[in-house]
Amino acid sequence: MFDTRELGRRPGALQRLTRTVEAPKELGIPEVIHVPEGRPVDIELRLESVMEGVLVTGTARASAEGECVRCLEPLQQDVEVDFQEMFSYPDTDDRGRRKAAADDDAEDDEDMIPLEDGLFDLEPLLRDAVVLALPMQPVCREDCPGLCSECGARLADDPDHHHDAVDIRWAALQGLAGTIQDGEKDNMSGTASDVQDAAEKQEK
Repeated sequence: MFDTRELGRRPGALQRLTRTVEAPKELGIPEVIHVPEGRPVDIELRLESVMEGVLVTGTARASAEGECVRCLEPLQQDVEVDFQEMFSYPDTDDRGRRKAAADDDAEDDEDMIPLEDGLFDLEPLLRDAVVLALPMQPVCREDCPGLCSECGARLADDPDHHHDAVDIRWAALQGLAGTIQDGEKDNMSGTASDVQDAAEKQEK
């Protein structure tokens, strides 16, 4: 939680904060890429008091980790996100008690998040910003060749890796050719034997 009470409610008042907080659980995209729970997150905030409440503008930096979708190797990626949100003042009377709206037809601004006793929670805002900034399909490098589709070898480790491709349309003919070659060998062996037998008979 961050405190805005030191800022005051005078429009135009500014306050800058720098904090290092621990990453909450599941900050990112689970099972894809995320900032591990407890990892440091550096936050810079600019708090500005306006008529409606406090305008919070900030930047967060952290280190995320995940797995390359191409080669399945672990990876790390620095994340820097910018965010902005308006936190509204609750309507109060001079004793600090909440009062009813003067106009029953007035509609609350649903885009604003109310301050609670001058405090605001940055976690939902930070979580949304980080999720939007992280890639849905992280890669260890832009030109990662991935894995061999036949044996699963990591192609980056062996750029010359390949398999002799066999066109299934010719597979049957290759088998037939092998059978013919085997038959020709048998015929040649038979012919050579016949010639040798004839020669032996003539000598006798």
